[in-house]
Amino acid sequence: MNQVAQYRGTGKRKTSVARVILRPGDGATWFNGRTLDDYFPRLTHRNQVLAPLRAANLEGTYDVRVRVHGGGPSGQAGAVRHGIARALVEADPELRGVLKKEGFLARDARIVERKKAGLHKARKAPQFSKR
Repeated sequence: MNQVAQYRGTGKRKTSVARVILRPGDGATWFNGRTLDDYFPRLTHRNQVLAPLRAANLEGTYDVRVRVHGGGPSGQAGAVRHGIARALVEADPELRGVLKKEGFLARDARIVERKKAGLHKARKAPQFSKR
């Protein structure tokens, strides 16, 4: 049985969760059954997703398979970036310093604050009336 090496990483951002699998290959991408360009039409999101591979100088050396759900395009792009960085560290622990310095291993903990009763939004209060 031909067992190919694969490295997994789970990335999170806002309400998005991305499960990433890296396999040695020629740089093929698979995002929920679609290509990178198809899944992330915006160039900024595509650049964000591939940033860890660029920082590690490994573009085109791994096939990237991603299952991502929750949130919107920006949150999903951030989650995928986080997952790819974690998978790269699993593949080669030497890359940890490079990726950590770039900030790719940090979980961005900012999430939407809940709406409070009596307010319009989380902090936006109704207009004050003196009389």
